[in-house]
Amino acid sequence: MVIDKAELRSMSRAERHELAALLAELDEPAATARQREPVRPDPYRIDPVLARERPLALLVSAGCCVVLAGWIVLLAATLPHQFDAHHWRAVWVNFDAFLLAAFAVTAWAIWRQRQVLILLLVLIGTMLCCDAWFDVGTSLATNGLWISLLTAVFAELPLAFLAFAGARRLLRATVAAGILAGATAAGAIPAGEWGRSCAGQSLRRAPLAGLGLDEALPRRRARHGRQAA
Repeated sequence: MVIDKAELRSMSRAERHELAALLAELDEPAATARQREPVRPDPYRIDPVLARERPLALLVSAGCCVVLAGWIVLLAATLPHQFDAHHWRAVWVNFDAFLLAAFAVTAWAIWRQRQVLILLLVLIGTMLCCDAWFDVGTSLATNGLWISLLTAVFAELPLAFLAFAGARRLLRATVAAGILAGATAAGAIPAGEWGRSCAGQSLRRAPLAGLGLDEALPRRRARHGRQAA
């Protein structure tokens, strides 16, 4: 049964209000269900090559786990307890030189607000954890153990934590900004196509998303950026 315009006009105001309330009540479950299901961008639809390479990447990762597990068992059974390392000075000096370069490039990425900052923060955090691990591990049963422990606990590991936390926050803010940009352009860009225009761009040249950067910056700097815009 379909109500035409003539029947609607013949209704009283109370009857029309009752009909409108009934229609709203019928539509409410569907609207609620739509609100509970957030639309998420699918990276495999943004970059179809990822979908083709995913099984291969999974196979390689699983194979590496198997090989590495066997290698660890072999090393534990065959390595000597003591060993005189050659080129000890060159190894540590070169490692610290690479760490210095990583800090310098990270400072540049922070200054220039580049998306590659996320990867650089993860790199620095990983290098600092390795530095702390080998400093402490190679100084066991030596006079330098306490210095290595203090350096690891109060310098290297806290800096690594800050680097990882910063990378996580920037990544979450950037993804949220991308979702917001897609939602703003709803109707012009299909949900599965969000971000396609940015796929394949160089991370070194891609600037951080504006709204995402506002969420990652201190509040004073974020307010200043919005006022300037």
